[in-house]
Amino acid sequence: MLFQDLRIAVRHLRKSPAFSVMAVLMLALGIGATTAIFSIVEGVLLRPLPFPQPERLVALNDILQGADVGGNGEAGVTAPDIQNYTRDTHSFENLGGYTLTGYELSGIGDPAQINAARFSSGVFPALQVAPLMGRYFTQQEDTQKEQVVVLSYALWQNRLHGDPQVLGTKILLDRKPYVVIGVMPRNFEFPLVPGHLNAAALWIPMSFTEQELTSGAASWNFTMVGRLKPGVTAAQATTDSERVAQDTVRGYPAFMSSLKIHATVRSLHEETVEQARALVRTLFFAILVVLLIACANLAGLLLVRAIRRRREIAVRLALGAPASVLRRQALLESLVLSVTGGVLGVVLAAIALKIGVSRLPETLPRINEIGLDWRVIGFSFLLAVVTGIICGIAPAFAALRTNVNDTLKEGGRTGSSGSGHARLRSALVIGEIAIALVLLVASGLLLRSFEKMRAVNLGFRPDHILSATYSLPRQQYPTQPSVDGFNNELVRRLQQVPGVSAVGLTSILPNGGSNANETFIADGYVAPKGANMNLATPAQVMGDYLQALGVPLLAGRFFNSSDTENTQLVVIVNHKLAEHYWPGADPLGKRIRLGTPELQTPWMTVVGEVADMKDGSPDNPTKEQFFQLVVQTEKSIGTLAGPTDLNGNGGFITLRTTMDPEQMANTLRSTVRSIDPQLPLDQVRSMETALSESEAPRRFNTALISTFAIAALLLAALGIYSVIAFSAALRTQEMAIRIALGSQRSGILGLVFTSAAKLAVAGCVIGLIGAAAASHLLQTFLFNVSPFDPTVLALAALFILLLSLAASLLPAQRAASIDPMKALRSD
Repeated sequence: MLFQDLRIAVRHLRKSPAFSVMAVLMLALGIGATTAIFSIVEGVLLRPLPFPQPERLVALNDILQGADVGGNGEAGVTAPDIQNYTRDTHSFENLGGYTLTGYELSGIGDPAQINAARFSSGVFPALQVAPLMGRYFTQQEDTQKEQVVVLSYALWQNRLHGDPQVLGTKILLDRKPYVVIGVMPRNFEFPLVPGHLNAAALWIPMSFTEQELTSGAASWNFTMVGRLKPGVTAAQATTDSERVAQDTVRGYPAFMSSLKIHATVRSLHEETVEQARALVRTLFFAILVVLLIACANLAGLLLVRAIRRRREIAVRLALGAPASVLRRQALLESLVLSVTGGVLGVVLAAIALKIGVSRLPETLPRINEIGLDWRVIGFSFLLAVVTGIICGIAPAFAALRTNVNDTLKEGGRTGSSGSGHARLRSALVIGEIAIALVLLVASGLLLRSFEKMRAVNLGFRPDHILSATYSLPRQQYPTQPSVDGFNNELVRRLQQVPGVSAVGLTSILPNGGSNANETFIADGYVAPKGANMNLATPAQVMGDYLQALGVPLLAGRFFNSSDTENTQLVVIVNHKLAEHYWPGADPLGKRIRLGTPELQTPWMTVVGEVADMKDGSPDNPTKEQFFQLVVQTEKSIGTLAGPTDLNGNGGFITLRTTMDPEQMANTLRSTVRSIDPQLPLDQVRSMETALSESEAPRRFNTALISTFAIAALLLAALGIYSVIAFSAALRTQEMAIRIALGSQRSGILGLVFTSAAKLAVAGCVIGLIGAAAASHLLQTFLFNVSPFDPTVLALAALFILLLSLAASLLPAQRAASIDPMKALRSD
């Protein structure tokens, strides 16, 4: 019987191809988009980490009391922390530390700069992923600083052509030979960092340097991962680690004696997805809104179809057809449409993911794991079935409310469908308008936010700047004089290049979003009770770096050739630092020194104050910052570790040019090769390009929500049109009588427009309430814009009203152009 009813449902739908195609396409778009977004939700947030028993994997970090490190307050761990936690905790089966780094890879094809990770010996055993080939390094190899390497599958395939005899061969990292001892499986990735291009291509032993364990003890540049013992909770592991943390504090060097740390242990999964959670939830909410509108449209179409078939239904009821059979057939029609739309939606989702995954923002982790698996397809099928049932219930019951006697006696003359049906249709359209308005408001807020972000004063002029990053291999440049020799020669040669107006080297670029912070003491500044440590972002520079960026000089001077390693130590501070520590006073001549009060480092004199530069995306908060000369850095830090790489073996090149900076890229590369033929440059691009990439996540959010809003508006307009058109068609005879009795055509237009306006106003009121209720979802994505911005709310409501009137224009014209004689003579 069910199969027979299914055949009848399919036959009925085949008789109305236009209706069926429209319904299937609407649902395919709604279900397809929802499936695609759900695959992102499932891949990023819901799917367990790709390791055995992932629920036992945790991240261990320090919370640095009194330091503003942003985010969740975690500062990472230090090199001594890793040794102490690994040796003295009892809650972990395996525990290890890691950090991301970069190397020059050579000896196999053209030299290239690659991403890599340093692992202590406990990381691989904690993850419990067996190598595809070979093995990973041991604690002895880590301790004895053995030069061994484990390759990623991608590097093995792309650079070594999948050589099955790769084990035991050597590759050059920073021109030092490393023996390949293993290759990891295709899908192995760790650390699980956000972005498409940040994944490590190989892993080497941590092999701490003496500096990292002594003078570098104040550098929280590492992270730890561990596997809990069976039955041990994260809270118990935190207590265990806190005990070790306090022992570590007691053993700190004198210059760190004022620091206080606390250990925190939490799920590695939570640590990985934390930053992406708000974005993914918002996307899922937005796409569900679009799906709701598609469902409302389908329900409205099915309701109209049921009303048009009311005479058929009345005849079948009069002949004794059970109401349950008719209800079942109505539901089956809806299910056939929704399942067909669901199948087509999965196909569309697969196409969208294939095209769109590479365009996802860099803030999303585990992007490579996003795809259609059985969970996503199962969700899509369940969504199609639920959609079909929900959309079919109301029309099925509404159609069966037909009065058999009245319908058969009226002969279809009055065309009235009943006030109950009209109210249901109106309620569906009001719901569509309200939901569309919520998305339109969200889109407007994000657009306004993006506009304000683009208008932010960056503190420098990004036009005509070319930048690049480089790293000098320690095998070739083992001492600081050799590094300085390369850097000085590079600056000298670039200054002679035609079209270059300023050249500088730096340890950080303003678009890099640096997390480096340095403690310091400001002369004459008395911190209020309970204040955080004095922290600022340091930058080591050479040449005319600040002039190359076009940073406005507010007071004093820039660095010049008279500032050498043998002259007075000098520093340039930004406006925010000067205002914080010497409010209302001239910062020139003031002094700062690095480290804590217990460490007697030499004073540096402020010789210049520059404007605040934005670090990273323009919507990031401004940081306190100071600039030092590379030649004076070693003298100014005393026994402290150098906070950046420019005073070690790498940094960033900045050129201000008189021409298009992209045209200088090859000149820059050839100049570097003229000094070191093997040295590769990375991220050679204009500053404007780099800034555009830093704005990509917000641009992506805005574009995607706007796309959903446009889809919602189109669907809502379709819903308004269908209801107004059908209502006007049902009132054809009424309109004809009005015209025959002397009503003006304009009055008929006004009557139809009034109906549309009433629906739009009701939908806008509900939509504005819904937008206010959903405002907390957008709060984290807005920049200098209130979620209740009156301009956005007013314009969104006005646009919806105008759209509703536009959608009712054609039905109104049809109603006003009725021929009364023909209408009154018809059935």
